[in-house]
Amino acid sequence: MASMTNASALTMLDVAVDAVDTDSVQTFSQLRCYDGSVPINVDATLSGNTLLAALDMAIPAFGSATDQAPGALAAAGTITDDEGADATGTVSFARLHDRAATPLAHIQVTAGQAAEELVFNTSSFEAGVVVQVSSLDITLAEI
Repeated sequence: MASMTNASALTMLDVAVDAVDTDSVQTFSQLRCYDGSVPINVDATLSGNTLLAALDMAIPAFGSATDQAPGALAAAGTITDDEGADATGTVSFARLHDRAATPLAHIQVTAGQAAEELVFNTSSFEAGVVVQVSSLDITLAEI
């Protein structure tokens, strides 16, 4: 098994989250929220998942990675509320898209759990109702 220093984890996470701000096709990168089965990875095609909400990320989307001793954490900047969910359903995962609309990461969702990477105001989205993100933190373990 390979191992890395904490400094390497910090650098690698900074590079990863900075990728969210690349390109300029769209004004903002987005966090897109879906229901249904969570794909095996971000490269997997969506299969019967419904887009429930799309929230715009700040520019830059994330701050610099911070030392979690061990590991690294990058906290998202302001995420704009979706003023009206696109559909009704229970969110199971979200995909983080860069400004070219390319998915870069996906995150399983647990609503209302402060210890999770992605926290929403609710896990049950209702079409036309506001969707809010309380926090989004991306972590990279020091191995």
